[in-house]
Order: sequence, then C-alpha cells, then structure tokens
Amino acid sequence: MTTQVRIRPVTGDDATAVAALRRAVYGYKILSPAAAHHMITVFSPAERFLALVAEVDGQLVGWGSAGLNTWTAEAGQSDISVYVHPDFRKQGIGSMLADRLHQHLTEVGATAVRTFAQPDGLEFARNRGYDGTRQMHYSGVETANLPPQPPTPEDITLVTMDQLDPRQVFLADSAASLDEPSDVPMNAADYDEWLDEIWTAPGLDKSLSVAAMVGDEVVSYTAVEVDGDRAWSGSTGTIPAYRGRGLAKLVKSVALRRCALAGITSAYTSNDDENGPMLAINNWLGYQRVQTELGLMRTL
Repeated sequence: MTTQVRIRPVTGDDATAVAALRRAVYGYKILSPAAAHHMITVFSPAERFLALVAEVDGQLVGWGSAGLNTWTAEAGQSDISVYVHPDFRKQGIGSMLADRLHQHLTEVGATAVRTFAQPDGLEFARNRGYDGTRQMHYSGVETANLPPQPPTPEDITLVTMDQLDPRQVFLADSAASLDEPSDVPMNAADYDEWLDEIWTAPGLDKSLSVAAMVGDEVVSYTAVEVDGDRAWSGSTGTIPAYRGRGLAKLVKSVALRRCALAGITSAYTSNDDENGPMLAINNWLGYQRVQTELGLMRTL
C-alpha cells in the first residue's frame, strides 16, 4: 500500500463528510449531515461504541464503527460497519479499520459480531471469518407513482407522529419488533435510549411519519427519515393483535403521499428476506429492488 492513510476517531465536525461518503457507497440509504452528527455524538455508554474514519490527503474516504448490541438481552452480541469510498478500495484501508474495530470489540467483551455487506464486499468479510446468515433487500419507489390509497377502517384514526407522545410510539415499536426477523431477538428496548437515539434523531420527520390509532393506542406506524428530496422508511410495524388488516400498507401509503406533497421524489426501504408480509406490501406500493446486502456473522 503506497497511499498515506490516517485512521482517527470520528468527531461531530466530520458529519457532512460522513454523510457524503455514505451516499457515495450506499446511494439507496438516507443519512443527512444532521443525522450523521446525531449518530456520531448520541449513543448509550453501554454500547461501548467506537467510530473511526480514514483520511487520505485530508479527504475522508473510509468509515468504521462497532459496538455492543444493547437492544437484545443476549450478552456479548455486537455489530460492526466498515465501508470505503469506491475510488480508494484495494489499498488496505478497510483492513486497517476492521482490525482496530475487532480488537475494540474483543476488549469490551463481545463474543459474536454481525455486519451487512454488499456483494462485492463478501470476499473481504469471508477473509475475516464472516459467514452468511441472511439477506436484506433494499428497494426504492418514486412518490409520483403510487397505487390508490387503501380505505381507512372505521375503528382506525390516522395521525402524524408529531401529534403523539413518544411513549405511545415506543410501546408500539417495542411490541412490533419482538418477532422481527433477526439473528438475535430485539427484546431489551430501553425507553430512554430509544428516546435519545431514535425519537430525537434529526433525520426523523414526525410530520411525515404516520400512525394508526385505536383510541390512545398506536397499533401500526411507519417512521420516515428525510434527507433533502429523498426519504427512508426507518421502521414500519403493526402490533400483533392488529396484524392481517392491511394497516401497515395503509400507513405507508399515507406517509408516501405526504412525502410527495412535501417535495420528496424518491423513497427507500429495506426488508429482511424472511419478512414476506412487508416485502409484499412494498411490492404493492411499487418499490423496485436496487440492492441486496448479505447479513454476516462471526465469533470473537
């Protein structure tokens, strides 16, 4: 490797460059500079979160982060993310980031680590002991081309999230996430951590996010994150007692229309390959697949 690379901890001042790098690598994911700043600076101490960046001649060209998964009750679970700008690959930058992060995870007591990789990153991951566990499909839709909005059931009231108390949304999110396809159960959600990392995140647009209500209870919801004229479905869920009624399809349909009225032209989402109901909903809404990432795992 002849390129002079500097690896250092990330700071809030890197947020704009981090958002630009992420868009260069993942054109189908949404991260505004404000949301990047929040991601860099707001996290639970229990995560033992470490984020690094790689610079070449002052240009930020690589990102790496790792931390313990505090959303599951299974001890020792962790996550890692490493990506490098396409123009600076095959120079050892990803390896430098991955080596430091794996060392960090070992030091903080992680025993298993998970990541997602694009197909062209599979060899890199396998060379470091990762093996496949699942597939995550990413898709996008133009908000000008949506099917007719489904009717709203008589017992359902639709509201935007800016009209709700955050705990109402937290309770629905916690219930809907319990059986979400994953290698580890999402069964240890903490309200204060959820409030800091999700509800107050600047990328979340509560005026575009939609909830279906029965009385004061959120029974279905979709959370919309925004960056300019692009949107991301951060989370969509229905509590178990109200599934099978088309409510997720309804709230997503309403939210996408609100996005269109707000000048957002493209919306993106992701779904686990095993999440047949949500894949069917997104197919009905007109989403077209743009990428499939591979879920990978290794032990430490």
